[in-house]
Amino acid sequence: MAESLPLEMLTYILSFLPLSDQKEASLVSRAWYCAAQNALREIPPQLSSSYLSSPAHPGLAMDSTTKDGMQPALLPGSSCPGPEWPEQERAERLARGAALKWASGIFYRPEQLARLGQYRSREVQRTCFLEARMKVGIRQWAGVLGVGSRAGRASLVASLPQSVVQSYLEGVKTGMWQLAQALEAVREACGALGQAHGLLQGMAKAVQTLEPLREQVSQHMQLQALSQLLPRLRAIPAAVAHTQTLIDAQQLLEAYVSLRELELLRGETWASLGDLELPIFEGLGPLAEGLGQAVEAVVGAAGQLAREDPALLVAAVRVAEVETGRTTALEQAPRDWRQRCLRALQEGLERVHFQTPLLPGPGALAGWLEALRVALPAELATAEALIAPCCPPHYKVVQLWAHTLHSGLRRCLQQFLEGAELGAADAFTLLHWALHVYLGPEMMGSLELGPEADVSQLEPLLTQENIEQLEATFVSKVQISVVQWLQKALDGEVAEWGREQEPDTDLSGFYHSPMPAIVLQILEENIRVTSLVSESLQRRVCAMALSELGAFLRSFSDALIRFSRDHLRGEALAPHYVPYLLATLNHHSALSSSVSVLQPDGVVSGALAPVEAALDELQRRICRLVLEVLLVELQPLFMALPSRQWLSSTELLDNVCERTASFCRDFWRVRNPAVQLLLAETERTVVLQYLCALMQGRLACRSAEERNQVAERLQHDAAQLRDLFLDLGLEESLQCAPVLLTLGKLLNLRDPTMLGLEVAGLRQQFPDVSSEDHVSALLDLRGDVSREQRLAALSFLQAGPQPSPPAGRRALFSLVPAPTPAPSSCLPSGPCA
Repeated sequence: MAESLPLEMLTYILSFLPLSDQKEASLVSRAWYCAAQNALREIPPQLSSSYLSSPAHPGLAMDSTTKDGMQPALLPGSSCPGPEWPEQERAERLARGAALKWASGIFYRPEQLARLGQYRSREVQRTCFLEARMKVGIRQWAGVLGVGSRAGRASLVASLPQSVVQSYLEGVKTGMWQLAQALEAVREACGALGQAHGLLQGMAKAVQTLEPLREQVSQHMQLQALSQLLPRLRAIPAAVAHTQTLIDAQQLLEAYVSLRELELLRGETWASLGDLELPIFEGLGPLAEGLGQAVEAVVGAAGQLAREDPALLVAAVRVAEVETGRTTALEQAPRDWRQRCLRALQEGLERVHFQTPLLPGPGALAGWLEALRVALPAELATAEALIAPCCPPHYKVVQLWAHTLHSGLRRCLQQFLEGAELGAADAFTLLHWALHVYLGPEMMGSLELGPEADVSQLEPLLTQENIEQLEATFVSKVQISVVQWLQKALDGEVAEWGREQEPDTDLSGFYHSPMPAIVLQILEENIRVTSLVSESLQRRVCAMALSELGAFLRSFSDALIRFSRDHLRGEALAPHYVPYLLATLNHHSALSSSVSVLQPDGVVSGALAPVEAALDELQRRICRLVLEVLLVELQPLFMALPSRQWLSSTELLDNVCERTASFCRDFWRVRNPAVQLLLAETERTVVLQYLCALMQGRLACRSAEERNQVAERLQHDAAQLRDLFLDLGLEESLQCAPVLLTLGKLLNLRDPTMLGLEVAGLRQQFPDVSSEDHVSALLDLRGDVSREQRLAALSFLQAGPQPSPPAGRRALFSLVPAPTPAPSSCLPSGPCA
């Protein structure tokens, strides 16, 4: 069969195999040997075009005549041996010799014989692998030649060598044999499992019959163990009593050793008796709890023991640490005495400083806080120097002390704030102590306090809500006190107004009273002291102080009104009414000049506006009250103005000036700038009374000579008033008397047709002059103005635009009433109206 395949096909098939497989394939037959030689020479196999295009080539199933006629054609250079093929025999001998040499080398040692089965299996696998590679090569070659039908593949298989077919059959046989062996092994395993199942069922029945015997054996073993432990068990009550005695004597280490021996005996008994707990061990639980309480009590007094008996403190801590690190048996819960010690340290420290009987009562907060200021740093120093060496490092004693003291103090302060409302002094003391002293260098901010205290992690001693509550309490309490103090100061000042002697004076001769200084001192001290606490408290107190100062000024003004009313009505005559009114102007000046001290840095700049407005109102009220007294004296004198007597004599104005000068003789006791304002208002009041009298229509000039006399009188009076107030100290620029000169020019105008221009000039200087009232009264005073001229002057005045008032000039004619039969009292409405 192999000889029927063309050499080119075999060469092409072998070209797909590796070199080792090609060498093994060359042993199949002579044709395969030649094909392998050609493949080794790397001559690409070429299929002749005549062969590939032959009509007999569609499949490998060719007739016998064609197959007999086909001969393998060797490629040039191929050295295929003759029909004898001696190389095959030589190669077979070489292979057998190599196999024998390999086998002798492998199995030379006896221990290698155990691997014979492995070697045989490996060789079988190699043979199967080689055959599989050959089959793959044949399929690829068949694909190249287009052999796709079953007949073609059968012909190709038939062309394989006899040895290959034989190897296929041997492989199948081996597989069948292996399957049979596996089936036999499975059957044997099933039988063995059945036997084992039967044996297990029989053993279970036997175990049930042995259960009573097992119980008896267990009881026997327990009795045997109990008999061995009986001498030790008899000593347990005495050991328990001895341990309790040690606990009472505070011999904690010895007590703990005795307790551990008893617990070990209980564990041994429990294991020996098979989880059976004897009643004799019931006292160990309370005994251990008693030892734990003793340890807790000793650790709770660590501050005292660290000075008096540090060995006892160390023993208690050692017992707690050993017990915490011990593993428990008998399914008992672990006794974490370390946590109990830490809690005892905290509770003992809080009990010393923050126990309920130690909390301060009302009014005793300052002393309590001062005691804490001294005690807490000493406590921290003791913890660092004495207690920390007695405890393990992981206790972090200094940090525990700092945090415990802080939390205890914080809780105490919270309880204190939830109780009765604090007074102003207590609220201030607590705020200052919590915000400054506690965190200052004397306490938690001390440089001697090491980093192990970790004070940076402490919560604020007072919450923001607590701070706001304390600030509100302090402000409300201080406000009540301030109101009382200001009322007392006002009552004392009002009581002095009725004295038989004049007001007190200072070294410069000015009227003086301590009331303004008292008021400002009360308010300023409260504001200044709050700067020691916080800016927010200072702002609150400043706002309260300004509010109360405004209320005080209003109360002061009301008191002045009552004082004036009682005096003028004759109900309570004051011997020195005007001097005390003048003294109040000095009070106003003192308050105005010093009110800025109530506005510290950081306060809104407009906070003083209400107080300044109240001060201005008070000043106007005082001036009005003073000028009312002057009006009472001047009004009878102005009743004769204007008159023929007034034209012919200066007696009337001389009396006015004399009364005015007498009234103003004490003005020098008023400080600047209040005295200048008072003089200006006095001069303005005199001029207004003069204008009111002039406008009443009591006189009408009958000739040009009388008009000239009126103008000269007005000019003379204006000069006399100017000189009077210049002597009193009033600057000429602040006087209103020059208005009389303007009116004199109007009255002395010789050409009535020019009255319109003169009236317009008057309107330009005094925009508040009324055309219907004031101008008509002046024209009536002239006595020579006809109806047509009057209408022309008034129409000329009304036709012009309304002029704006000159800068710095106050209203004058608007305060002069229209002519009435009876004289009228008029007061200025400016700053003192």
